[in-house]
This record gives sequence, structure tokens and C-alpha cells, in this order.
Amino acid sequence: MKIAIIGANGQLGSDVTSVLKRNGYDVSELTHNEIEISNIDCVNAVLKDINPDVIVNTAAFHNVPKCEEEPEKAFLVNGIGSWNLARVSNDIDSILIHISTDYVFDGEKKSPYIETDSPFPLNVYGNTKLSGEFFIQAVADKYYIFRVSGLYGKNPCRAKGGYNFVELMLKMARERDEVRVVNDEFLTPTFTKEVARQISKILEKMPGYGLYHATAEGSCSWYEFAKAIFEITDTKVNLKEAAPGEFASGVKRPKYSVLENYNLKKAGINIFKHWKEALKEYVKTR
Repeated sequence: MKIAIIGANGQLGSDVTSVLKRNGYDVSELTHNEIEISNIDCVNAVLKDINPDVIVNTAAFHNVPKCEEEPEKAFLVNGIGSWNLARVSNDIDSILIHISTDYVFDGEKKSPYIETDSPFPLNVYGNTKLSGEFFIQAVADKYYIFRVSGLYGKNPCRAKGGYNFVELMLKMARERDEVRVVNDEFLTPTFTKEVARQISKILEKMPGYGLYHATAEGSCSWYEFAKAIFEITDTKVNLKEAAPGEFASGVKRPKYSVLENYNLKKAGINIFKHWKEALKEYVKTR
């Protein structure tokens, strides 16, 4: 099976690339230098030349504050880019696997979101990612949309200054007398290698096309996540709860964005571990 991975050098894309290669797939690695998904002519030329059986799109404009500053660019990449991929995937009869986000929800539910819950994004990033979902659902003949949450992985995340949350916390612990983290925002931290393994499982089993939540099991606040990082790495630090609104950025974000992998479990193919177990694996491979 021939697979084209878009964003192959990114935090998630690099793990998807390595896992699929290790599992014997013929992988074409595409970075932003090779493909611009917002340009239909470029998407047409590149993907029709490769003619893959599967397209995995991990590319996105996902710097949340910058999306607020540049909404047109965010929509061009996250919305129109997804539409372009959907159209071309039909033309070459490819399966499109697309990565979306927990930020399509507003966080008001206060219990894990399943795939049938109505989305209501609070910010530009969430709205543009949701538009991408809608374009794919309306246009693509064969697709899997994966919503993920709280990603961290070995490869640097350019949108976050090269640091994922784990590495940022450890850096702050080395440099500061006190580390303060919010305890009123809840998520499911998810190791990118786990998402990559789930994509491989999807390709192996080929369940029904559609929308899937794909995150680690369990949930926590950012403070609880930081506490677990320091405990697992045996890092001595003065960790404190930040006051509500202490790090307000002016961008609305869901206070609760925990996802339940309902459709994966229904199909009998959910491979995700509890987030703490995945965190331990990540720490061992740092």
C-alpha cells in the first residue's frame, strides 16, 4: 500500500511516518516544501504524480493566537486545504485520513465528548478546523477524520516554539524557582506515537469511513499533567496552581475538551493506553 504523508516532518507527521514505514508501508514524505495544501494546482500535481492509495494529512495552521490574527490564512490552510485534499483524493481514488481537533467543542458539556455531540468552536482555529471537517464529509468519498487532544511528541512543535508541554515544563523546572500551571482546564494528553499506531490499525482493519475521536484514555487538568510529568521524571520543582485567568491570552478556549473514543471502541480497534502510561513511554524515549 502506497501512502503519502503530508506534514511528514511535523510533531505528529514524523511519528506517523516512522510507524507506517516500520509496519511495511510504502511511504512518501511530503513537507511544506513539497506541497502547499491551500493551492489546488499544487495538490493536484504532487498527489497525482505519487498516486497514493492513502493520503494522511497532518498539516495545519495550528498556532491558536496567530489564527486569531490571521483568520484568512487559517481558513485557507485548515478549511480550503482540506477541501482541496478531498477533491483530489476522489480524483485518484485515495482514502483521506485527516487530523482534526478537540477545539471544535466549547467545553460546556463537562463530560467526555463523543462523535455525535454537536460542535461549537470558540475561536478561529476551532472554526477553521471544523470547516475542514465539513468540507471532507461533504466531498470525500473515502475518509477518516481523527479528532485529537493535547498532542506531545518527540519531534519539535514549531507552532509552540519547539517545545511540547512536557519539554516546556521540564525546561521551566530547570530555570525557575516556581512553576505555575492552570488547574481549571481539562484535556486528554496524547502521545503522538499512539495516534500513529492508531492510524496504522485503521489501515490494517479498515472500519467504516467517518469521524473518530482518537485520544489517550482518561483525562486531567494541565496542572495534573504537569504534576505527573515531574513525578515520572523525578524532577524536584515547586509546582503551584495558577489563579483562574492568570495566563489569559485573549483567545477563547474550551475549559473542558476531553474526548471519548466511542467509534474506535465500537469498531473494536481502540489501541490507546491511559495517558499516564503513554507519558511514561515518552519519557523513556526522550
